[in-house]
Amino acid sequence: MILILKADVDKDSPELKRLYEFLENFSGLNIRMVELEGETRAVREIHLIGPTHNVPEEVLAAMPGIERVVRVSTKYRQIGRHDVSFVPVGFTYNGIRFDQEGLHIFAGPCAVDTPEYIEETFKVLKNLGISTSRMGAYKPRTSPYDFQGHGAACLPWVFELAGKYDIKVIAMEVLKERHIEEITKALEDAGHPTGVMLQIGTRNAQNFELLKAVGSQTQFPVLYKRGMGLTIEESLNACEYIASEGNRNIVFCLRGIKSQLSSPHRNLADFIHVPVIQRQTRLPVCVDPSHAIGSKDRAPNGLMDIFNAAAQGVIAGANMILVESHPEPERALCDGHQSLTPRELEMFVEDVAIVRQAFEKRQNVYSQEIMKEMVS
Repeated sequence: MILILKADVDKDSPELKRLYEFLENFSGLNIRMVELEGETRAVREIHLIGPTHNVPEEVLAAMPGIERVVRVSTKYRQIGRHDVSFVPVGFTYNGIRFDQEGLHIFAGPCAVDTPEYIEETFKVLKNLGISTSRMGAYKPRTSPYDFQGHGAACLPWVFELAGKYDIKVIAMEVLKERHIEEITKALEDAGHPTGVMLQIGTRNAQNFELLKAVGSQTQFPVLYKRGMGLTIEESLNACEYIASEGNRNIVFCLRGIKSQLSSPHRNLADFIHVPVIQRQTRLPVCVDPSHAIGSKDRAPNGLMDIFNAAAQGVIAGANMILVESHPEPERALCDGHQSLTPRELEMFVEDVAIVRQAFEKRQNVYSQEIMKEMVS
């Protein structure tokens, strides 16, 4: 159960004190206050976790200081859509808005290699009008002998170059809590020239201690990648772990699921789940066609499978795309075979714009139809 407080009720108000005194009559309740930033005011919620079946909804609704009582039947207390009329879906970070309406492309190498290549990548993005990127400093690999990233050593010059080319947000995977500390320190030392979205990769999708770690800090938003073998419910509960620690600035990423049926692709694209996530939660939804496809194979018409997979996500309403690119993919230290060249990235961005325009036209058609039904 969630109690949404009126605007003038703060932590020291007599109304809140009276509410807590009333709730003490019900044993087994875990009572937690959550503060959120709405469009016009701060929104405070009291979350009641535990046996709430005998907590009288009518009595609570009539108490001074209570604006609304919501019985949450879903497991997603933090990331669900119960309070979207008070708190807008999504969040703004470093000047970039992430919600279920917009669309951002995060392009870059799977793993950072040389300053020259990273500068060239940022230069290409700036020329394309893109201010978001993906960069892997810490890279988990299937084989212990493959390149696993430069780690903290590359952070200073990556952040400096990002600032030079007006890159506002970098999606960067973390594997342990120490990596969050290293990123925080490197950003501070560099003077915060850019921002970082902490990425939870598919191999850590149920690393609950790591989920708690990224959730307990609120400086950085979190990009959560669906576990390659997890159900939607399992993955959303992982996001709930993050949010329950205090950080609700989460983007949910679909990156394909592991299946023999995906061959010859690396994973089976699950991008039809974009609207599924959107209607169950308040999370913006990302798609990762590079890891779903795993190659740059082309159809007879010339279109890459990566382009077609991205189009599936965009036409379904995706709000963010992760795509791998590199100035010289044949020299990349990780996933070069699926990385787009600068020219291919330019065509990819143009293709995404075409599909996004088609999505907006589709959306407009159905919006008009709904309005007609409401009028009639």
